[in-house]
Amino acid sequence: MAWLPAAAQAESVALAGMMGGKALLVVNGTAPKTVAAGETHRGVKVISTSGDQAVIEQSGQRQTLRVGAAPVSMGASAGGGSSRGTRIALAESSGGHFMTAGQINGRVVQFMVDTGATHIVMSMPDADRAGISYKAGQRVRLTTANGDAEGFRIKLNSVRVGDVEVYDVDAVVTPQAMPFLLLGNSFLARFQMKRENNLMTLDKRY
Repeated sequence: MAWLPAAAQAESVALAGMMGGKALLVVNGTAPKTVAAGETHRGVKVISTSGDQAVIEQSGQRQTLRVGAAPVSMGASAGGGSSRGTRIALAESSGGHFMTAGQINGRVVQFMVDTGATHIVMSMPDADRAGISYKAGQRVRLTTANGDAEGFRIKLNSVRVGDVEVYDVDAVVTPQAMPFLLLGNSFLARFQMKRENNLMTLDKRY
């Protein structure tokens, strides 16, 4: 899991598929785009493609993507992070989950979409790394795999995935260790959700 300073804007890049040797890229949760070797999309350059893999480059940093794998986080965003969109597009990972890089209060985190979670859920170490003062929140009793535990219900100032940002989002901080944050219904309910094959789109409600 990559954690970057608040001043950095990370690019989340996933390989949704291959089309005739071209890579079908999902950059920062935007709509998939076919990109040939040597071409650049949203600041991400495709170096080469082979089978179900593609080598990409941004700001001198190279990564190898595989179809269906979780998105990777690249360096600085060419767009400067100032744009605001209304749609998030996510590619299904090889484990059948939808993973995406995002930001909480400007800090980069890794989410897994969980429609069964009432709120965004994160561990206490995750909250510490994101600079969240969760101990000022409301104390709640939580049922975990290790029995009952005490957590905290808090309000996040902002949650961003791709070009879409929402504000005042409910979250729960748990003492149980977690490999990633759960993107629950306190965020998802603000979108119209649609799934087609291995792609999920979230359109912001108004």
